[in-house]
Amino acid sequence: MNIPADLKYTKDHEWIKVEGDVAIVGITDHAQSELGDIVYVDVDTLDEDVDKDDTFGSVEAVKTVSDLFMPLSGEVIEFNEALEDEPELVNKDPYGEGWMIKIKMSDTSQIEDLLDADAYKEIIGA
Repeated sequence: MNIPADLKYTKDHEWIKVEGDVAIVGITDHAQSELGDIVYVDVDTLDEDVDKDDTFGSVEAVKTVSDLFMPLSGEVIEFNEALEDEPELVNKDPYGEGWMIKIKMSDTSQIEDLLDADAYKEIIGA
């Protein structure tokens, strides 16, 4: 199971890479493997302010649909448009080309509430 140490995580299986006041968000390797083959990523919150823990979109796999939750409050400033044509990038490269959104954070202190790699490993039993 790939759990990069330089990222932050949520109990809902999102990963976060902080770059200044922008956070890049995707789902973890564990989440994509549990979902199976991803066929569609829906993000309908582009250019909207979304609160932490609110739904920012959904990911559809062959057998299920799962909501995506905001790890931090802020404005969704970018959606990975490559996922429109190749949603399977989330399966192939969840921490790279399979990223989902970028957020302009409104409260950077929320980063402290996120999990580090070791805490996330405990949650998934890795």
